Amino acid sequence: MSIKNIRLEVMQFLEKNVDSFVEQYLIPVEKIWQPSDFLPNSEGDNFFEEVKELREIAKELPYDFWVTLVGDTITEEALPTYESWLMDVEGINQIENGGNGWAKWVRQWTGEENRHGDLLNKYLYLSGRVNMREIEMTTQHLINDGFDIGTGTDPYKNFVYTSFQELATYVSHNRVAQMAKKFGDNKLSKMCKMIAGDEMRHHHAYSEFVNRIFQVDPSEMMLAFQYMMKQKIVMPAHFLRESGQKISAAFEQFSDSAQRIGVYTANDYVEILQKLINKWEIDKITNLTDEAEKARDYLMKLPARMARISERLVIPAESHIFKWVEPARL
Repeated sequence: MSIKNIRLEVMQFLEKNVDSFVEQYLIPVEKIWQPSDFLPNSEGDNFFEEVKELREIAKELPYDFWVTLVGDTITEEALPTYESWLMDVEGINQIENGGNGWAKWVRQWTGEENRHGDLLNKYLYLSGRVNMREIEMTTQHLINDGFDIGTGTDPYKNFVYTSFQELATYVSHNRVAQMAKKFGDNKLSKMCKMIAGDEMRHHHAYSEFVNRIFQVDPSEMMLAFQYMMKQKIVMPAHFLRESGQKISAAFEQFSDSAQRIGVYTANDYVEILQKLINKWEIDKITNLTDEAEKARDYLMKLPARMARISERLVIPAESHIFKWVEPARL
């Protein structure tokens, strides 16, 4: 049997538990928070006073903070790309019989993620501190350009990617929440903390999918993990660009801003890798082929190696001036 067929068989095996995954890791629409819970109430008599207060507090937030918040928002807003990518993964079928269990998972995961961009976008719009048209053009470019995260349609590689990426977005949103609180914006802090909570829950789900695969197909899962870490996990917004720029031109400058203020750093990347190695108990997995044993050895040594490399990284001291955030507005 081919590797592809084995993966399909494993996905069909796991699919029997999709309803329990949905119940454990996702929250029903009627019970989960919605963006309007945290924003000024447009139906209320105090709407304009609430907006004025939001705008006054927003004045205290520094430049790199705004750049990072905008980049995080655009990343969340490019959700159509992520859903369409996942729907194409081997074992996920959205057509036959109304779609299989995995298609149900992807749609409901997407429904939860969609609230993040809605909330942050409205906050940015009300803040008056950013150029919304430039942000909207960047978002449209990002969706138009798509992405290539190096997984192909392989579910094993995709679940490694989502396990890593959901934890990375948790770190980013949680740090922004901490910084917003430090600067006195308690409402923005709460918004980002709620988003971070969703991301952590989703991380637990995808990492559990990987854990289940390790139990039934350990060698191929180990090789998929090694493959993804060898080529490095790229961020969903790695094609980020501003209006008039070439594809991916703005991503490094956005990453520099995030690193400069400590929202998401090279050290965080290494720590996330170590957490996944620990979570999946890579050192204890048995019945591996010789090739998979070598992959395990590579993975066990990788965090220390990457930590040494990250120590040598030099981040520019000066902020790049983005069209999204004009210093004169701050």
